Amino acid sequence: MAIENNHNVAPVDETIAVKANDIDQVPHLLEEIAKQGKALTQDGAQNRRRLLETVRSLSYVLETPREAIIRYCWSQPTIFAAIELGINLGLFKVLSKDDKPKTAAELAEATGAEPVFLSRVLKHLGAMGAIYEIGPDTYKPSNFAKTLTIQKYADGFPCMTDCINAAVLAFPQWLKKNGYQAPSDGKNTALKLGFNTDLHFFEFLATNPVYPVRFMNHMSAYHQGRPSWMDPGFYPVQERLSAGLDTSAPLLVDVGGSTGHDLKEFHRKHPEAQGKLILQDLPEVIENAKLVDSDGIEAMAHDFFKEQPIKGARAYYMHSVLHDWPDNKCKEILTNLAQAMKPGYSKVLINENVIPDMDADWQTTSLDFIMMSVFASKERTERQWHALVESAGLKIVKIFTAEKGVESLIECELA
Repeated sequence: MAIENNHNVAPVDETIAVKANDIDQVPHLLEEIAKQGKALTQDGAQNRRRLLETVRSLSYVLETPREAIIRYCWSQPTIFAAIELGINLGLFKVLSKDDKPKTAAELAEATGAEPVFLSRVLKHLGAMGAIYEIGPDTYKPSNFAKTLTIQKYADGFPCMTDCINAAVLAFPQWLKKNGYQAPSDGKNTALKLGFNTDLHFFEFLATNPVYPVRFMNHMSAYHQGRPSWMDPGFYPVQERLSAGLDTSAPLLVDVGGSTGHDLKEFHRKHPEAQGKLILQDLPEVIENAKLVDSDGIEAMAHDFFKEQPIKGARAYYMHSVLHDWPDNKCKEILTNLAQAMKPGYSKVLINENVIPDMDADWQTTSLDFIMMSVFASKERTERQWHALVESAGLKIVKIFTAEKGVESLIECELA
């Protein structure tokens, strides 16, 4: 049912469209930038992220509404298209072959593109900071451009085009047709509208062999450079997993763990941990996993919507599994794990985003929008996690979080 928006709105002075959003915030933000800039040498990674966030805030308050509108409407779709075009042409590989400046004519000859056309694309890439313009029609690669010569990073752009962007853009239309209610069925989402398909997202991925490769590469790139729960100081592995371990049962069962990258990371970072590591996923995924060095990991075909065959493990672990599914399907997954757990001993470890009540990170809210549009699922708040976990006969013991915008580790036990 469509909703009519006949709200009485007070008239707005149109001159606000060409005035800075919040100029009064500028002095405070400049002070913060100066302070955070000095702190960069003390804790480079975390302070760099804080400084970047403050710089973005400064940009938002300085920008006028008109500038923001044009940025959202013009620059974002066009720079995405220009970058994907550059990837398809091999432009970034040619540009990054060495650090010598290259002219548009040289780049056109090397890529086979029509020179005048490529010159226009290069100007936009330069204007948006994707590459460096150092003279008339002359360019050098940025680190961003160099990174796009690495397949797992470059694949993010065609991945989004292949199976996500059209659904996200169709989502307002889907909501209008469905009475502005969030989707709850994974086969009735904006994916259906945007890509003209009745398939679930994962079924849609399987329609083209290149889709899942690009998708997995994009997910791998997303996780690079982010704190992991296996890092020192995040989650006390020795105290909460290894201590009191019954070696007759597995230490860690990675449920829906793809080709085993998380278990390999755990084995690498915690070689002292005793106990078997078991990887579970669908048969076709496990076949690919077996082609990779196992690092002492046992691979097992398993559908997490069915009974869990491994009983009494120390921990059943899931990384970014539950955010793919609506609550009713997540309850099925968690219930199967709860029925396999040993009371007072087994844990469920959920490695996912926990959206805070205030000051959420844009990466998390962006992902929530994608999950809502494409999967009929969500990134959950702490209250939503408690409700979901408790619906399956479990309870949250503690939520471990390293920093804003990074996936937490949610430790659960039988209720």
